[in-house]
Order: sequence, then C-alpha cells, then structure tokens
Amino acid sequence: MAVDLSMPVLVVDDYNTMVRIIRNLLKQLGFVDIDDACDGNTALAKMRDRRYGLVISDWNMAPMTGYDLLKQVRADPDLSRTPFIMVTAESKTENVIAAKKAGVSNYIVKPFNAHTLKAKIESVFSDEKVLAG
Repeated sequence: MAVDLSMPVLVVDDYNTMVRIIRNLLKQLGFVDIDDACDGNTALAKMRDRRYGLVISDWNMAPMTGYDLLKQVRADPDLSRTPFIMVTAESKTENVIAAKKAGVSNYIVKPFNAHTLKAKIESVFSDEKVLAG
C-alpha cells in the first residue's frame, strides 16, 4: 500500500520538542513536505490557506485543543475529508471514544516511534473513504 510521501503534512503541537520529534519521524518515513502549527487556531488558518494531505495534532493544547480543532475541521466542508491523526499522552477510553465520534482518522498514544507512526498513517490511507476528494 503506497502512501504519497510528497503530500503536505501539518503537525500541530504547542510543545516545540514534540513538533521536532514528529517532524523527524516523518522525515525518517520519507515525507518531505512537513509544516507545523503551535495551536489549533494557527492550524485552522493554515488549513484554510493550503490543502494538507494529513494532519497530525496533539490533543492537549491551548487556546484551541486538538479535539476542538478536529471538530472544526470536520464541520468545514472544504476541510472535512482531511485525514486527521490525534496524538495524546493519555489513553483514556472516553477520549478515544470522543475523538472517534468527532471523526478522527486514527489515534496515537505517546510515546511512539517511527514504526507505530508508519502503521497508523498506513491504516488511515488504507481506508479509501478518506482519500476521495
């Protein structure tokens, strides 16, 4: 199964170190077009300016959480089909359920490695419904 490594990826996290870690993992996997945003509001503005092939967002951010960003993305007809992976340090069942209900494409619990990230991305893109559009 081939994932388009040239597609633009947006990494959203308010912790610069985590942005750098995810960016490096994506580079290890072969992605070349990686952008980042420090919060949900910035991410939403960037997503309205440019079409991303994938968003990888932290859950816990302020002022807009990753969960709120996900809900805004899914509510926007122009953005709603964008594949969205949520990253969190918490594996609370209610968070996973809430993210699924809000339309998350996949969910990763920190810490994770390149192998886990690759598997999550591949599973998102093996689900053809997110690719159309």
